[in-house]
Amino acid sequence: MEDEEAAAVLRTVGRQIKMWREAAGLKQTELGSAIGYGEEMVSSVERARRIPKPDFLDKTDEVLGAGGKISAMKKDVEEARYPKKVRDLTKLEDDAVELGAYASLHVHGLLQTPEYAHALYAMRRPAYTEEEMERLVAARMARKAIFDRVPRPLLTFVQEEMTLRRPLGGRMVLRRQLEHLLEVSKLRHVEIQVMPTDREDHAGLMGPFRVLKLRDGKTLGHSAGQLHDRVISDPRDVQVLDMRYGMIRAQALSPRESQAFIEKVLGEET
Repeated sequence: MEDEEAAAVLRTVGRQIKMWREAAGLKQTELGSAIGYGEEMVSSVERARRIPKPDFLDKTDEVLGAGGKISAMKKDVEEARYPKKVRDLTKLEDDAVELGAYASLHVHGLLQTPEYAHALYAMRRPAYTEEEMERLVAARMARKAIFDRVPRPLLTFVQEEMTLRRPLGGRMVLRRQLEHLLEVSKLRHVEIQVMPTDREDHAGLMGPFRVLKLRDGKTLGHSAGQLHDRVISDPRDVQVLDMRYGMIRAQALSPRESQAFIEKVLGEET
């Protein structure tokens, strides 16, 4: 595991399963046979080397007669599956009343379809394993709960035109991604704008970033680099990002013009 917080959760789950298994008088092989998993998987879970899926925990709970105590750990285990930087970012997003994001290289994470996200992670070097990609895509999709949160936060996005044309994952993946952008853009608390490539004035050439305005009145920034993501809390730096984002939105197409633009690009993909 990449962080101690997630590792602690998995150690606790592993110890609990081992205690219930031993109390039931079962060996790891016997428990594995009863729940449809191999001995190696049971051993790895008990030693906190593998992350158990919900099905594993539910079946283990039933076989060991834990009365829901093992199944109750599913939420904590699911969160432990996600990288720490994703969990930290999700906490900020959950506390935001307004989020603005400028994306210059690809469709913003909160707007991605699972297929698009998978294609993006598949291009990473050094390469991720399939298990790692599954974990990362699941984490990214879980963050999209922000769209359904009540009260609704204001969510605004500015996408570079090229991000709508780059066929990551192939033409069909891109087409579905464009269709998804149009669906999301119709939500009343979401505004998506397109920055055309032919713009002469552009305040976002320093790269992608986001601005988050929290419930307590604080404003934070967030930027992603080649190797590190960072939260920006210095008021002076945040003020610069907020100013730049306002300029970027003013220079981009309006939300209605952007919908028409995305529809045009989608039509070119047919």
